[in-house]
Order: sequence, then structure tokens, then C-alpha cells
Amino acid sequence: MLYSQRVSTAPSSQQPVLVWLHGLLGSGDDWLDTVHALKSYDHLLVDLPGHGGSQAQRCEDLQACAQQVVDTIIQQLGAQQPVILMGYSLGARVAMVAATSGMLKSVNLRGLVLESGNAGLAGEAERLTRLAHDRQWAQRFAYEPIESVLNAWYQQPVFRSLTSQQRHMLIQARAHNSGEAIAHMLAATSLGTQCDLVSALQGVSLPKLYICGDKDEKFLHLAQGYGLPTQVVHGAGHNVHKEQPQTFAALIHHFITTTALGGLA
Repeated sequence: MLYSQRVSTAPSSQQPVLVWLHGLLGSGDDWLDTVHALKSYDHLLVDLPGHGGSQAQRCEDLQACAQQVVDTIIQQLGAQQPVILMGYSLGARVAMVAATSGMLKSVNLRGLVLESGNAGLAGEAERLTRLAHDRQWAQRFAYEPIESVLNAWYQQPVFRSLTSQQRHMLIQARAHNSGEAIAHMLAATSLGTQCDLVSALQGVSLPKLYICGDKDEKFLHLAQGYGLPTQVVHGAGHNVHKEQPQTFAALIHHFITTTALGGLA
């Protein structure tokens, strides 16, 4: 079972528990600002393999990671507790795999929220290029000082909206990670190993919400092609929940109360 934190502000058998999956290099703690803004809900913050309290754990691919998450949800919450599953970036991709594979049939899932998550590359050539790209980064994480790798990592175009101060703070916050553990996770869960899940996601018959920032040009463009209910947050880049936690929390609350709770009566 993966490490997780239960933040019980208002536990109820009828109220959904919000389950949070972080991105690469993060941990469940990344969601605390959002959790504190959603005090009327109960939360489960899951640390993915190779991260946080699950740093010693490994997964062999996205499917295995998704199954570990599902097993953790069932062990911590049981099969009857209503659940809203949230994922950011890598966590969003794990959530997509879980939702489209049938793994979540044993969970009382009532909604899916995806933040800045890539649903997959359509062509084999693109996947092979991405796999090679991620393996190069994995090599760097495995063998170079993590601070220097992080400095280069946050120079990538997807993070261009970060200020110098935000970039410095992220590097400081992420420097505690094990480079070897991150390398293994990055290689195992590379976007190059993921199927194109767009059609499968569209066919998932439960409330869904996709969130991205208007300053994140790549994922704004991707979101427009996914055909999912989407909210674009003004003034935010790739990491909306860190840059605009109050706005992000308000979107989650609105989604739950107006859409996801329809099946909880």
C-alpha cells in the first residue's frame, strides 16, 4: 500500500472523500493549500511510488502505479465510500489510466478531476521520441546532483510561466527527492509508454472536469482537443493548484456540488 495522509475535516459516509494524486517530484503535501481551502470535505493525500512517504516503493509501469493507487484507496476508504479522484500532471495520467482501465469498478467513484494532464500521444513516432527524451532525463536524475538537474528541469518550456523566485522555491522544495527513485518513476511512467486515452476518457460515464492555466499554452491547446468539460484559470501556468489555490478550490467545490453530487442522493 502506498503512503497516504487522511485529512479528516468533516468525515461523513455521504460526503465524498477527495483523493489527491500529485505530479512528478511532488508529494501529497503539495495539495495542502487546496485542502485547507476545502474544509468541508474529507481528504486522502496519496504519495505516488518513489515520492514522499512512498519513496522506497516502485512500480513497473503506469498500469501498476494506477493499481497501487486503487488498492490504497480501497484499503484506506473501503469500497462504499463515495470518492472524487483528482490528479495533477503525472497524477492526472495515473488517474486517467485507472479510470479507463476498469480498475476503479471496485471504488465508489463519483467524479474525476484532471489538472494539466496529458491524455497520450497519438503516433508511434511521437511516443518513441518522448520515451527517449524521458530516458535521458532519467539518466540525469540517476547520476547527476539533483539540484543541478532540477535547475535544468524547470527551464523546460512547460514551466516558462514561472518567475525566477518561483523556480528557485520549487528547486529548494524538490531537492529532498531521491534522484534514483525519480529516475525509476520517470522511466516507468513515461508518456511514451502511455496509450492515447482521449476516446476512452470521453467514454467514461461519470462527471469529469479538466483544469488548466491560460498561461500554459501547450496544455491549453491539448485541452481544446480533448472534448472534456474544461475550466481555464486566468493568470495560471502548468501548476494551477499551487499558483491559484483559492480559485482551484472554488472550481473543485463547484464541480462537486453542481455535477458530481448528482449521483449521491
